[in-house]
Amino acid sequence: MTAPLRAADASVVNVALGARSYDIIIGRGRLGSLGEKIAALRPGAKAAIVSDEIVARHHLAATEAALAAAGIGTTAVTVPAGESSKSFAMLERVCEALIAARIERADVVVALGGGVIGDLAGLAAALVRRGLDYVQVPTTLLAQVDSSVGGKTAIDSTHGKNLIGAFHQPVLVLADTALLDTLPERQFRAGYAEVVKYGLLGDPGFFAWLEANWRELFAGGAAREHAIAVSCRMKAAIVARDEREHGERALLNLGHTFGHALEAAAGFSDRLLHGEAIALGMTLAFAFSAKLGLLPRSEAERVERHLAAVGLPIHLSSVRGGPPDADRLMELIAQDKKVKRGRLTFILARAVGASFVAPDVDAAEVRAFLVEKLAER
Repeated sequence: MTAPLRAADASVVNVALGARSYDIIIGRGRLGSLGEKIAALRPGAKAAIVSDEIVARHHLAATEAALAAAGIGTTAVTVPAGESSKSFAMLERVCEALIAARIERADVVVALGGGVIGDLAGLAAALVRRGLDYVQVPTTLLAQVDSSVGGKTAIDSTHGKNLIGAFHQPVLVLADTALLDTLPERQFRAGYAEVVKYGLLGDPGFFAWLEANWRELFAGGAAREHAIAVSCRMKAAIVARDEREHGERALLNLGHTFGHALEAAAGFSDRLLHGEAIALGMTLAFAFSAKLGLLPRSEAERVERHLAAVGLPIHLSSVRGGPPDADRLMELIAQDKKVKRGRLTFILARAVGASFVAPDVDAAEVRAFLVEKLAER
């Protein structure tokens, strides 16, 4: 592990995709530079800022001011907060608003918000006029370390999460860590699950660092910025090698096959936040790996201990309103995007930091495992 960044430093991580490469700028108080960054990338552009009602109250005025200082005209598009905005109705609303505002191909869309806004605004940008440039300004920990990077955009279907979408890379990601100061504690904790994911899938040293330093990360400052930068560097490297998830990028879905099914079963609601679902999903992925004899049970227990220590759920019984039964979970797992010709694919592990793509997993074994876990309290 490298030494943590000094709090005054900004970190720049490049996502190397040839002509479509872009930078992730990470640091405290960076929002004020947004206008100059966009003006340098797209001279003369106008901007449409897509946000949700909660984020807009906190950060829209500052974002508009940063753009105005660089001579960039803006229009604002606001949607309700929450996963329910990743819908056809909200996608139509955003697309029509962009067209009404005369946002052209030479202009930019600014996604100001968490993962929901990034996904929704990014998909609208992919569709309107057959493709607009967009900039990610993530305002949650989850979005800063994961969903703002890599160009995955989507809305949800009644059949599952993120099933309707497109790959559309941003031209810039600006992660101002000061924006996390307004994040509710539950949301911050949920986002931390995606930070842990990077250690579990391929960096055992980072996971050990998180075990020792998570309290400092939660408190803010250099440890937080260091964790965000490490996470972004890992994701940027994987995306550069496998942009469209034909192989290695699937590792970034550690915990997501179980997690997305749980999230869908909970109605994409506050019953189970995305990061909470991923914490449960990673717990299940490691426990299932142990059950299959791929790793010692002690490794799975180590993961459980850390997630529990930070206050994330590790038991299915902790789902608010109760978890679904095994058959419903299997029905939702069958809709996972990694399913190939009806065969289940999971991300499993041989150790902390050694995850791998496991194709053709026996559905009967998965169901029996879920029945066993659902019986636990």
